[in-house]
Amino acid sequence: MRNLVVFDAHCDTITAIMEKRQSLYRNNCHIDIERLKQYKAYIQMFAVWIDPKYYSHNALKRTLQIIDEFLNQVEKNNKYISFVTNYQQAIETINKGKIAAFLSIEGGEALQGDLSVLRMFYRLGVRSICLTWNGRNEIADGVEEECTQGGLTKFGIEVVKEMNRLGMLIDVSHLAPRGFWDVIATSEKPIIASHSNSRVLCNNRRNLTDEQFEAIVRGRGLVGINLYTNFLNNNADANINDIVKHIEHFMALGGENSIGLGTDFDGIDKTPVGINGVEDLEKVFNLLLRLNYSQEQVEKIAGKNYLRLISEIL
Repeated sequence: MRNLVVFDAHCDTITAIMEKRQSLYRNNCHIDIERLKQYKAYIQMFAVWIDPKYYSHNALKRTLQIIDEFLNQVEKNNKYISFVTNYQQAIETINKGKIAAFLSIEGGEALQGDLSVLRMFYRLGVRSICLTWNGRNEIADGVEEECTQGGLTKFGIEVVKEMNRLGMLIDVSHLAPRGFWDVIATSEKPIIASHSNSRVLCNNRRNLTDEQFEAIVRGRGLVGINLYTNFLNNNADANINDIVKHIEHFMALGGENSIGLGTDFDGIDKTPVGINGVEDLEKVFNLLLRLNYSQEQVEKIAGKNYLRLISEIL
């Protein structure tokens, strides 16, 4: 099943190769160009993940350093990969047989409380922002601050509205519940939880309740299935069947058009048995087909659902 259009909404590969001083073309991480080329058409959203040690005074500088690494790596490998910022560019790129690379930011700390920084990130090509990581920032509380019941701040509401206006994907993965519902109430466009699973199947605060998932479905948004074992089952010892269980649970909630991939590759330290990296994603698609999912359903989950969303927003 390598002939599908695959869209992965979240990986931390750029930060990983930067810290390890490795290449995007070939490395010992979960994702590299050499393995992505094995697929007929691949669209990857590369996240800028900022270590919390930079939050207090260097969040913006660190974000720009990682964006610089991303742009340099794409330029070095432009025979195989292109930086894209909208649906049309993504389609043109994969039609040329190249990998399409979107850019996102994981953690609104990068904005440092300033809407002008958000607009500059947009001008640099950033098309999605995960509003928080696990802690609290100027936008909202992350999941580790859930006990405070804090939602979007006044600045956070302004960020959501400005992202709507600019045409950016609002990502609620890592966001505490109150903030999630504030985004639902504030955003006029579909939202994503780029790398989150079902809390019913795995009781981890990073996962979504059924009510949260159904709200995303009603808004025509997307949830990307995360491959971290700790988010797949309560034993933290998962395999491919556990990935499919989360897909099936969301399908049962009416999510056929709202399920995608958000692997979290290179942001996780343990993957399911049988999944060593991006080269093994086809095993998930093959298993779905063996379970009598239709070709159309598998194509939607692999990438077409996300293509539909970015065609509407980006």
